[in-house]
Amino acid sequence: MLSKPPRYRIGLAASRAHQDAADSALVRLLQGGQAAIETHLQPQFIVVGRTLDAIRNHGLLPGYPSIERFPYGREGGLMMLVSRVVDTDPAKTLDAVIYLMDPVDPSSNFPEAQALKRQCVIHGKPFLSTLAGAREWLELEAVAVGAAPDPTLDATFDLANESIALIAHDAMKGRMLELAEQHFELLDRFAMRCATGTTGGLLNQLAQKIKGQDAGRNWVRPFLSGPMGGDAQIAELILHRQCRRVLFLEDPHVARQHEADIQLLERAARTVTDYASCSSDAKGVERWLSLLAVRSERTA
Repeated sequence: MLSKPPRYRIGLAASRAHQDAADSALVRLLQGGQAAIETHLQPQFIVVGRTLDAIRNHGLLPGYPSIERFPYGREGGLMMLVSRVVDTDPAKTLDAVIYLMDPVDPSSNFPEAQALKRQCVIHGKPFLSTLAGAREWLELEAVAVGAAPDPTLDATFDLANESIALIAHDAMKGRMLELAEQHFELLDRFAMRCATGTTGGLLNQLAQKIKGQDAGRNWVRPFLSGPMGGDAQIAELILHRQCRRVLFLEDPHVARQHEADIQLLERAARTVTDYASCSSDAKGVERWLSLLAVRSERTA
């Protein structure tokens, strides 16, 4: 009989700075997420060469049966991950990518790294570039299949003490409003919500419709528009560890004059990799919001 295919197929890579030390992001991810990985999700990992070498050197995932090795990055490993993201063969395509990116590593700006993230956004697959984002994703997906919440993460799900940024490109503003309305009760639990430019104004209008003119007027803290510096303002909050989660619905099909500002925001999250996360695809954001509601209820 053919064996049952894995529920998840995850591409895995890490920048050099996130691999070698005993307390590196890669080590903390696989140690902290061990139960989610080995007991509950049991994914197949497709791992770029040097990252797999580091996993073996640290004694992580010993005897884990579902690992496929890809070449080193310099030999095309990351390029092959891009191909797997877009592959239509259900036995080969990736369901998510974890790429723990060091913001000062030049390879994070290589074309294959940028294409990997872009194709994940286009095809609606999570692209997880920070330790906090990857760790939370594993936790939420494990809870979705019946795992008990990890108590070591409870504080991060205490939404009354958390902040969230809500950002959307022009073509995605309607989708952001749909998600915010659908998950309004959840978003309303956050201590603070912030947004850039027009998105913030539209979200406050939505809040006024739901909560009333006075109660909803300042539901979202508005910053400048992205092209005028709003992304940089939110990046500062992230760097000060005052905003842990960013939902940034990107339109990957248009040229963006303020691309540097967008990259700055993502770079800020990666700078505090153990704290912040940035999600960019609408499909993944919708699932994340649904599972966050389930998980946060269990710590209420």
